[in-house]
Amino acid sequence: MSDRATDLATEALVAHRNLLFTVAYEMLGSAADAEDVLQETWLRWVEVDVEQVRDQRAYLVRITTRQALNRLRTMSRRKEAYVGPWLPEPLLTAPDVAEDAELAESVSMAMMLVLETLSPTERAVFVLREAFDVSYEEIAAAVDKSPAAVRQIAHRARRHVDARRPREVVSPSQTRAVLESFRRALSTGDVQGLLAVLAPGAVLVSDGGGIKQAAPRPIVSADKVARFIIGGAGKKGAALTSDPTVVNGNPALVLRLDGEIDGVLAIRVEDGRITGLYYVRNPEKLSRVESETALTLR
Repeated sequence: MSDRATDLATEALVAHRNLLFTVAYEMLGSAADAEDVLQETWLRWVEVDVEQVRDQRAYLVRITTRQALNRLRTMSRRKEAYVGPWLPEPLLTAPDVAEDAELAESVSMAMMLVLETLSPTERAVFVLREAFDVSYEEIAAAVDKSPAAVRQIAHRARRHVDARRPREVVSPSQTRAVLESFRRALSTGDVQGLLAVLAPGAVLVSDGGGIKQAAPRPIVSADKVARFIIGGAGKKGAALTSDPTVVNGNPALVLRLDGEIDGVLAIRVEDGRITGLYYVRNPEKLSRVESETALTLR
């Protein structure tokens, strides 16, 4: 490949990198795997005569989708052997992402878990169509289906997701207010304060990956969730601090013990109260957050 061709390929990939990464992340729920997919996309893209490609964005999305589908099928086998509940890798996002309600919902922890219930092809079709408004024709080329088949898959996936997604889109300011009340109660060990912000049927899912201690199954009910949180914080014998941040397009907390990251907590808010808590403690899923938050603290 000539230097000029390499430069053109690089320029095109850089121009669409954010889009391609987000497509891969929404399909996989793992930033590390999404980065690997982008590397695989690049290796295939440099073999293409870029100047002969009419729509570079569509072509790159096609490559990325195919590579993500291959990886997604491999990951499904890894998840079967995963210790305890599996949560997506937390992705730090810019505050302005939270202001875009549709984008924030598409990458939220709650939505990413809903996407886990789709088949690989359904997930690819749903992500491309609903999150990025890719045409049925382009999606068909990416997933090796006919446009008619893709329309049927999209309809089935949309119906499946709609039955499981949060009932309402909550504004960032509402979520921040609820999260701040939760944070205050956590910092003072106030069980009643936690109960005030937790919905009666609140569910906490924690992911330690078999490396860090975590609840082996989801914890259900406000009382059990509150006591688990307060009890866990008290047992650690270390100074617990929480720093507000934006994860997966939504307000969240980075929790630290004696200054070291213990985990990332994301929440789902409905009717002004927390219905879902997603606590990622697996260190393998926190390296990206740790490095990026370390940069902001310098």
